[in-house]
Amino acid sequence: MTHPAAAPTRPEAPRDAAAPLLDVRHLSLDFTSPRGRIHALRDISMTVPRGRIVGVVGESGSGKSTLAYAVIRLLAENARVVGGEIVMDGRDLLTLSPREMRGIRGRRMSMIFQDPMTSLNRVMSIGQQMIDIQYRDPISKAEKRKRAVEALRRVGIPDPEDRVNGYPHQFSGGMRQRICIAMAMMVEPALLLADEPTTALDATTEVQIIGLLERLQAEIGCSILFVSHHLGTVAELCHDVVVLYAGEVVEQGSVRDIFHNPGHPYTQALLDCDPGRIKEKTRRLPTIPGVVPSLVGDQVPTGCIFKTRCPHAFDRCDHEVPPSYAVVSGEVAPDAPHTARCHLRDAAEERRP
Repeated sequence: MTHPAAAPTRPEAPRDAAAPLLDVRHLSLDFTSPRGRIHALRDISMTVPRGRIVGVVGESGSGKSTLAYAVIRLLAENARVVGGEIVMDGRDLLTLSPREMRGIRGRRMSMIFQDPMTSLNRVMSIGQQMIDIQYRDPISKAEKRKRAVEALRRVGIPDPEDRVNGYPHQFSGGMRQRICIAMAMMVEPALLLADEPTTALDATTEVQIIGLLERLQAEIGCSILFVSHHLGTVAELCHDVVVLYAGEVVEQGSVRDIFHNPGHPYTQALLDCDPGRIKEKTRRLPTIPGVVPSLVGDQVPTGCIFKTRCPHAFDRCDHEVPPSYAVVSGEVAPDAPHTARCHLRDAAEERRP
C-alpha cells in the first residue's frame, strides 16, 4: 500500500469544477442530548467532482461518518440540520420528501457501511437480500438472481452460483464486505458513500478491498466519498482529501497537495502521527497533545477550533475564526483547489515584522 510519505500513485481523474456531482454548502448539524445541543458539524463546505474519489480524514469524533450519513439522510432521530445545503444533480437533498429521497437511494446513491458483520441480515440468504434490493426493477426473479450472481462474481466471490445461497455467517469478514460492495455497486450509482469500509478487516484484506473499489470505480465511472482514518489508504485510493477536525473542515485539496504540502498544523500533526514515518526505533508512538474540545452548547471554542492543541497558536487565534486561505498564495480563496483555515497561511501575517 502506498505510504503517505511517498508520492501518491493514483492517476488523476478529470475535474469538472463547474458541475460537481455533490456540493455541500455551509452545512451545520446538531444532535440533541440531555447535556444540550452537540454542534457536530459546523459550516461544512466541500464538493465531490464527477468521476473522482474524495477522502474524508480526521480523528475519531471529527464528524466524518456524520457527514456521510447527512448526505444520504440516514441520521439518528435526535439529529437536526440547522443550516446549509446538500446539492446533488441540481437538487438540494435536504428539501426532498422521504419518498423522493428513497427514490435516490439505491439508484443514484448507495452506501457501504463500516461493519460488514452487522450490515447484512443474518437470517436471510445473500441471494434473497440481493434480490430484495432490486424491488424497483420490473424484471423476473430469475433475472434478479442472475444479476446477483454476476455482482458477486464481479467482486471476486468464488463459485457465486453456489455461494449466493449462503448466509452471512458462512462468509469471512472480507467476503462479507465484498458482498456489501457488490450490493452497493450493483445499481451502478453516480455517488458511492463508503464509511470506513476496511476498519474491521486485516491488513491483507484491506489492500484487496481497496484494489476492488479502485477497479469498480474505474469501470462504473462513479464518484466516491471515502471516509477513513487510515492515511495510507487515502493516499492509495483517493484523488482529493478533506480534513475534518471537531466538526469543521480545516483543509482540503488534492492528495498530492495534502500529503506533500500540508497547509494546516492539524494536517501536519496527523501525518506526523503515522507510524510509517518513524525513522528511528522508539517505544512511544507520536501523538497530538491535548484533547478535542467540547462541542456541547456554548462550550465550542471561539476563534480557531484547533488553537488549544496547536503549537503555533497566537493571539489572533483566540478570537478570530480563520477563513479559507489558498495555501500557495496566502490570499482568502474559499474556492481554491488547496485551502487551509489557518491564520498562519495569511500573507499579511507573513509580512508582519
